[in-house]
Amino acid sequence: MPVLAGETSVFPEDLLELAAADPSARSWWVLYTKARQEKAVARHLLAKEIPFYLPQVKRTLCYRGRRVVSHVPLFAGYVFMFGSADDRLASLKSNRIVRVLHVEEGERLRQDLVNIRRLIASGAPLTPESRLVPGKRVRVRYGSLAGLEGTLLKRHGQTLVVVSIDFIQQGASMAIDDSWLELAE
Repeated sequence: MPVLAGETSVFPEDLLELAAADPSARSWWVLYTKARQEKAVARHLLAKEIPFYLPQVKRTLCYRGRRVVSHVPLFAGYVFMFGSADDRLASLKSNRIVRVLHVEEGERLRQDLVNIRRLIASGAPLTPESRLVPGKRVRVRYGSLAGLEGTLLKRHGQTLVVVSIDFIQQGASMAIDDSWLELAE
């Protein structure tokens, strides 16, 4: 039984595709929440029918000798909202938000979120990365993640591809074989 059950991580389901084609008055906002309030903010936005994305990953933990599965936010403290200035005000009424950041380069953030969603969907084990140091940009050549771009990182003799959201200086990494990568231009 999950300790933290999986909840709606994106509303509407095709948000990341819709946002690309939506030239309306909506824009991307990054909601920085109080500690451990990401899901509560997401539930509040869902109740108000405000589009959002909360990337979540499955974590298996041992608790009192038993394995439990939790669905936790990939980026602690962050929820990505696609809405108007009125939606921003409605989100603040949850009383769980510390700060709201407006995203000037919305298309770039949307593409970063699409990449993160692809990484999560792959089912590969992910590691959150924060305060990323720029490295070489690489592209995955093979497999279900072909075309995915990220930053090459070496750690403990292992090759990692880091997909980052530059706006919040965080990302997620996945171990991958060097031969599957090519330099991105």
